[in-house]
Amino acid sequence: MKKLNIPVGVSDFEEIRKNGYYYIDKSGLIEELLNRTGIKVTLITRPRRFGKTLGMSMLENFFDIRKDSRNLFEGLRIAEHQTLCAEWMNQYPTAFISFRQVDGLDFTGAYDMLTMVIADLYNKHLYLLDGKNVTEFQKTAFINLAHGSGSVKEVKSSLMLLTGMMQQYYGKPAILLIDEYDVPLAKANKNGYYKEMLDVMKSLMQALKDNQALRFAVITGCLKIAKESIFTGTNNFVSDTILYSRLNEYFGFVQNEVDQLLKDADLVEQTENIKKWYDGYHFGDFDVYCPWDVMNYLVELQRNPKAKPISYWKNTSDNAIIRSFIDYAGSNITKKLETLMSGGCIVQRVDENLTYDYLHSSEDNLWSLLYLTGYLTKARETDFRGELPDGMVALMIPNAEIKEIFETTVTKWFDDSARKWNRNCLFAAVWNGDSEQITKEMNALLRRTISYHDYREDFYHAFLAGIFTGAGYMVDSNKEHGEGRSDVVVYDSINGRVAIFEAKYTKALENLEHECDVALQQIDDQMYAKEYEDDYDQILCYGISFFKKRCMVKKK
Repeated sequence: MKKLNIPVGVSDFEEIRKNGYYYIDKSGLIEELLNRTGIKVTLITRPRRFGKTLGMSMLENFFDIRKDSRNLFEGLRIAEHQTLCAEWMNQYPTAFISFRQVDGLDFTGAYDMLTMVIADLYNKHLYLLDGKNVTEFQKTAFINLAHGSGSVKEVKSSLMLLTGMMQQYYGKPAILLIDEYDVPLAKANKNGYYKEMLDVMKSLMQALKDNQALRFAVITGCLKIAKESIFTGTNNFVSDTILYSRLNEYFGFVQNEVDQLLKDADLVEQTENIKKWYDGYHFGDFDVYCPWDVMNYLVELQRNPKAKPISYWKNTSDNAIIRSFIDYAGSNITKKLETLMSGGCIVQRVDENLTYDYLHSSEDNLWSLLYLTGYLTKARETDFRGELPDGMVALMIPNAEIKEIFETTVTKWFDDSARKWNRNCLFAAVWNGDSEQITKEMNALLRRTISYHDYREDFYHAFLAGIFTGAGYMVDSNKEHGEGRSDVVVYDSINGRVAIFEAKYTKALENLEHECDVALQQIDDQMYAKEYEDDYDQILCYGISFFKKRCMVKKK
């Protein structure tokens, strides 16, 4: 294995290039954007951790008139276009602002963060105060904003003011780069101040409308918020999304890039592993890997060559999206989640023009959200061979990492939900030895679950343990005994009793009774009850067999 200087958590293009970090060339994005003649505003939406901020940092370094970036781009694809570089590289005043840090439990807290982000931007352009044509009005507003004490009107018009002053100073229109524009709105929607934050963000975006001081703007985010909601009146506006895009290969890693990366790291043997866990996103015509995951896993492999793939993405993204989706679930959504988690596809209408305040207004919006935020992806033709009605998309879980996130979230949902369900009749039946009543209660609970793992045995073990956990009982799963391991043991120490469950599952309904008998025989043969004879007055042994959302319970 070769040691590569892999950057993780570094989204500054200049830092990566100057420090000799491993870099996958995405400079073709510059040429692609400049070939879009006449387009004033380009909105690029991708899920979190797909390289949007690094891409914007690259654009800033290429265009910013205050920099000399020739060495940074040496050897990259864009450097081959000498005429283009001569015309554009470090030739335009450029403002780069990211809103990803704007967060708060209430509007006041979030607005304070927003003013600090704007203050930081203004402090990077203090030279504008020395411009020959700066008016007193501009100077006063500029200083207020740089101090973080601008009025509401000054904050709302801050991007318009800045681009105007840049044009005055350089005699050229400015390039405006806005990263993670929708983060403040996502946080606002979550915490209940959406309308207030929308009012501010909508005013800030007026810098994109009929602004003679603007050469062009590039904006990135996770969702394409409906134009009439935030970009009202913006002309020459083009959006580049995961559904309709020309820029797919510039965000995320495509197959040939991952192949080269693994070759350079001398880790070609990890190809299938990485593909299974971190590939599977389909943006337009491209098969895309999540770059954050790939880089994190390679760093871990360099530390420990035996490291197994894990989910890195879940620690950086708000998985409450899935949880709120499951909480919303009716029987229709439950069935679709089960289909997805067993590796299948669902056919849904995807709407890319969403607004955060209406995300939960329809089932279609919820599926659209999961797709646009990277929890689902568009199925390839090889994955879905059916006919798709107009406007519909076949969706699937992209890879093992996201499947694990779904399963973990569903397990947590079941554990939380099980605590709210009335299980008194079930518990009474267990301690009374009433296997018929246990069967009835278990079947009722099974119908309320979201199943996954193709109904494998581990699902039912978790189901059984989850019913009793948190209800005042101590529960052992896969408890080791002298002759083997029982599936679930439930202790009621106060009353001196214990219940042993051995679970089986079958692929045929008619085998339920037979598998129950097999489970009971196993309890006998491996003497699971023997170790409890000295400490408990009552030992109840149950064989339980499952078929999908049906079960049968027998008592020894």
